[in-house]
Amino acid sequence: MEKVRENMTEFWKEHSIGATVEEMMLDSRARELTQQELPEILSTLPSLAGCRVLELGAGIGRFTKHLLTKAEHVTAVDFMESFVEKNRQENGHHSNATFIQADVTKLDLPQNSIDFIFSNWLLMYLSDKELKVLIEKMLGWLRPGGFLFFRESCNHRSGDSKRDFNPTCYRTDAQYSHLVQSVQAEGPEGGQKSGFDIVLKKKVKAYIEMKNNPNQICWLLEKVPRSSDTENGFDTFQQFLDNQQYTNRGILRYEKMFGAGYVSTGGPSTTKEFVDLLNLKPGQKVLDVGCGIGGGDFYMAESFGVEVLGLDLSENMVNIAMDRAISEKLPSVQFEVADATKRTFPEGSFDVVYSRDTILHIDDKLALFKRFHSWLKPGGQLLISDYCCGEKPWTPVFEAYVKQRGYILYTPSQYGKFLEEAGFCNVRAEDRTAQFIQVIETELQRAEAIKEEFIEEFSEEDYLAIVNGWREKLGRSNSGDQRWGLFYATRD
Repeated sequence: MEKVRENMTEFWKEHSIGATVEEMMLDSRARELTQQELPEILSTLPSLAGCRVLELGAGIGRFTKHLLTKAEHVTAVDFMESFVEKNRQENGHHSNATFIQADVTKLDLPQNSIDFIFSNWLLMYLSDKELKVLIEKMLGWLRPGGFLFFRESCNHRSGDSKRDFNPTCYRTDAQYSHLVQSVQAEGPEGGQKSGFDIVLKKKVKAYIEMKNNPNQICWLLEKVPRSSDTENGFDTFQQFLDNQQYTNRGILRYEKMFGAGYVSTGGPSTTKEFVDLLNLKPGQKVLDVGCGIGGGDFYMAESFGVEVLGLDLSENMVNIAMDRAISEKLPSVQFEVADATKRTFPEGSFDVVYSRDTILHIDDKLALFKRFHSWLKPGGQLLISDYCCGEKPWTPVFEAYVKQRGYILYTPSQYGKFLEEAGFCNVRAEDRTAQFIQVIETELQRAEAIKEEFIEEFSEEDYLAIVNGWREKLGRSNSGDQRWGLFYATRD
């Protein structure tokens, strides 16, 4: 452990002599990159009004000066004396700033004393063991409901500075995601345990556009209670999705049935039909909540010239979508691993909010629809398709299915009332169950036609899992228990 710290000290002594932004970022284009990425990074942060902020790896204060204008107090910490002094010179005139020169592995702060931790290019300079200990400490320092933001170079180096030796640890983004979600902290006196939930994970667009580098990744996490009653044996709903509901194999077998790029009802045919209702115009901004592997987003961008941001809580889905966006060279389509119930956007950010068969997972639909309403520009449009239900009482079979899946379902008319209550106008709530039944029957015929090809690519077990699932859906829909709704609304 001591050797790791010694190597890091030597490395940063060599790269902090002049305390310049080029040294700190290890890149000759540091000023140009800062101009592009700084507003992008800041736009992902939650509101810092009234917050006590801890900035780790603050360097010469590239972000400190911006955090100071938003937060009640910022404690800026860095390893290198020259960087801390430069930060103090630049930002010491602010009365709400404290500057500390310290090794984060030795830093100690009171429990529940911080509202927000901001870390930029720090964790990759820690060993795996040091990183785990620091994440546990950060979880303790944050108050309940507090946030951690961190950004790292993943997979390989990004800067172009000459380095005689390089002790940096370039982890994969999956390693970081797994680690931060697996760490738990005991509450005071053995009280409520807590852990981190992902609010968002995204690639830094500035590096993709300027350096064709998709390996700059940032995360925003929230400290939440962890109960012993876990999500189907997983700590978080996100882990359940990626390890059970949407494994990579599971996603690809759905895609084989629904069509390239699609993992939801009707694939390209229903997508084209529903998107046509929006009359999209070039340059409009679309938010897709529950984007899956991005087929609908690529269709909207290519056919109508819109910019699309796709959100999904499944990392597996988003990784596939991101890889395809890069290989297709479609910079107008971006993706994030994100929780739509926690993600924030400025008022009036989008022309369209679009969502396909996703909101069935979300408990407080009214609160979510209020968020959608605020994110839309005046005159903006909302289009949702979703699983719904018939009036109760339901059959025991349907009750068991809903419970097993953890769905929260309403009748199409109740769904429409939530939209009106959230402030939407021109609400249309349509029961499209007849179309749903027709689509499933068509998909069953298609499944039969590609049966041999599908079994060769996957297995007979995979084939039967999907086909039997569709047949059960047909039964639930024909009985009147399961419904499918299409919802359209606008913001005044």
